Amino acid sequence: MITLLETKKNIISDQKNWSIYLMDFVDDFRYYKNPDVIEQSFDLNNEKFDALLASTVMYLCDELNLECPDWIHEVPSCKEPWFVSGMENLRAIAPAESPIQFRIRKIFVLENFLHRA
Repeated sequence: MITLLETKKNIISDQKNWSIYLMDFVDDFRYYKNPDVIEQSFDLNNEKFDALLASTVMYLCDELNLECPDWIHEVPSCKEPWFVSGMENLRAIAPAESPIQFRIRKIFVLENFLHRA
């Protein structure tokens, strides 16, 4: 099982491939449903990825009906909105489609962001 702390370290060390590490974590968390992997917080040293990881954990906890760890609520939102897709033509629909767990931290994704085949 991949922990959130390991995921954060991998993302920071290889930011070009951040989505691979995030989705590996998402897949593992959905499969194992083990709250131990989100128990330990991570250093807040990258505004965007910190907010993205916290939002993802909140989303998954809601989806799986698990209690969110208290430390998640201490992760701040981005100072400026982050449109994760980076595609200009999706900026108009992302705010409407983003789940609330992401919008509260100014992270804008499409509604299928965490959907997997």
